[in-house]
Amino acid sequence: MSIKLNFFGAAKNVTGSCYLVESGGSRILVDCGLYQERDLKERNWDAFPVPPATINAVLLTHAHLDHCGRLPKLVKDGFRGKIFCTSATADIAQIIMKDSAVLQEEDIKHKKARHEKQGKTSPFPYEPLYTAADVEKTVPLLTPVGYKTPVAVAAGMTASFREAGHIFGSASIKLTAGQGGEARSILFSGDVGRWNMPIINDPDQFEDADYVLVESTYGDRLHGETKDIPGELARIINETHKAGGNIVIPSFAVERTQELLYHLNGLLRENRIPHLFTFVDSPMAIRVTEIFKKHPELFDEETRDLLRKGIHPCDLPGLTLSNTVDQSKAINHIKGTAIIIAGAGMCTGGRIKHHLKNNISRPESTILFVGYQAAGTLGRVIQDQPAEVRIFGEMQPLRARIEKISGFSAHADRDELLRWITGLKKAPRKVFITHGEPDAAVAFKNFLTGKTGWSCTVPEYRQEIVLD
Repeated sequence: MSIKLNFFGAAKNVTGSCYLVESGGSRILVDCGLYQERDLKERNWDAFPVPPATINAVLLTHAHLDHCGRLPKLVKDGFRGKIFCTSATADIAQIIMKDSAVLQEEDIKHKKARHEKQGKTSPFPYEPLYTAADVEKTVPLLTPVGYKTPVAVAAGMTASFREAGHIFGSASIKLTAGQGGEARSILFSGDVGRWNMPIINDPDQFEDADYVLVESTYGDRLHGETKDIPGELARIINETHKAGGNIVIPSFAVERTQELLYHLNGLLRENRIPHLFTFVDSPMAIRVTEIFKKHPELFDEETRDLLRKGIHPCDLPGLTLSNTVDQSKAINHIKGTAIIIAGAGMCTGGRIKHHLKNNISRPESTILFVGYQAAGTLGRVIQDQPAEVRIFGEMQPLRARIEKISGFSAHADRDELLRWITGLKKAPRKVFITHGEPDAAVAFKNFLTGKTGWSCTVPEYRQEIVLD
């Protein structure tokens, strides 16, 4: 028996997670994510390497766009199988995909008008990758499964999901292919979270696997000694309030926004920051927050204790949820300091770009990054602090203060990745290092090999490997 493993995304880059496993006539796709790096976005338009109609099922690790964002295109191109994921992931993924479709349609309309005015042409088609109608066809295929409950996903293939501790509902997945002594197991880390983080449970670990695909987003670094996240947040807010500017926070709608609200809630209860207007300017984040309230079983013990005291971690005084475009625009008329939390987390689209345009040239304002910024994204460009930044096709001088709190990261760092993978009781046959920029992936490969002696490799994009 042979098993073919194909790396169709997140190989020597961070986004576009997508892996194909073929065994005994069955085909399983693990994740089908959107590419978000500027120089890799054209891959989103490529035809899938195998006809989507021939894929039996998809296993979805979690609901971030770089893991689920091309599912509607897969369905548009012919996929009709089940998409197995946790219940919370199913709830959140449909919000993420619907928002992505709307943003694509809006961005195409504005880009076409702007390019006609500027006499430019786009390297991409002036049409969305998929529409809201394609998302509507995708949602019924989402099939919830429980943690630690093996499920048959195709002929000769079973999968088991365990808590990854990354975002609400996230999972690491072990796929077993074959039968009896001929069976082999492949463990997909998804995005591994961190221990002792607010709101959600710690990562769970598998005890055995023949092969492992492990992410390496932070495989070349440690998160550092930023243990006092509330203290850093309070310092930045108070300093910006004194200067008279806004605190603009690009934030992922899932987990990061809710974690920010959790910390702001605590700071307000302790009177460590002033009572400022606080806006969550992201309809998607607002809907995801409601999903959090629907799944209290996924909260950690500390958060459940707050609930027992009548305190919800995502509620705070002075919070305004901006659902409509008019509500979003009205934020710009607020006098004095406001805290503006808006998506997307890497500044690749959405309402955050409007707030950046209005604040990036104001020395009194602060742009606060609380998440990873992939190479080639607007967020990374701003974080690198050039003299000017291109937003909506126009160069804007960068005068705002740029701050970063790395301790917010939902990704395990190098040592935490080592902790997760060494939960295995014996050495796997091979470890594949994925989901990281080339330097990070290679660094983690060398680190892991040095610590364990295991056979590790960094696969290439579209590489096919035959497993024994």
